[in-house]
Amino acid sequence: MDRSSTLWKAARVGLVLLRYAFGATFAYGAYHKITRGWLTTPVMRQHFEQRLSEIDQNSFSAAYLRHFAIPLYRPIAWILTIGQVIVAISMLTGKGVRPSAALALFLLVNISAGSYFNASMPPYLITAMLLMMDKEEGRLAWNETAFEQLGVGERL
Repeated sequence: MDRSSTLWKAARVGLVLLRYAFGATFAYGAYHKITRGWLTTPVMRQHFEQRLSEIDQNSFSAAYLRHFAIPLYRPIAWILTIGQVIVAISMLTGKGVRPSAALALFLLVNISAGSYFNASMPPYLITAMLLMMDKEEGRLAWNETAFEQLGVGERL
């Protein structure tokens, strides 16, 4: 696609806005875990145990929870929260987007493995893969006149 085309510019703006939304949801997830004491209390263990009681005990997710997530709930809480902070900062600043998108994909796959897969997960997985393929860097990651040419508003 020609980089000067309106379609390419619209795609760039859309991807950057998607990246900001992705970063904001990861920031909220980290904020929620930090403010609700998930790093210092057994809240995550309680969530895992509750989920384990709701699913088929012979499933992969049950084994994942029983043998990995529940015994290691505290390091998992820290890794998940720190990972969310890293992804959020990266997505909101535009620095290190590709490696952080890979980290986000890793976190999302592990969340899914614990039987927390729901209708909201596929868009997050697809977004992580799209951002892993994005080769643009920087806060805006597009030609700054793209907004003006699309009629979206002033230069940022």
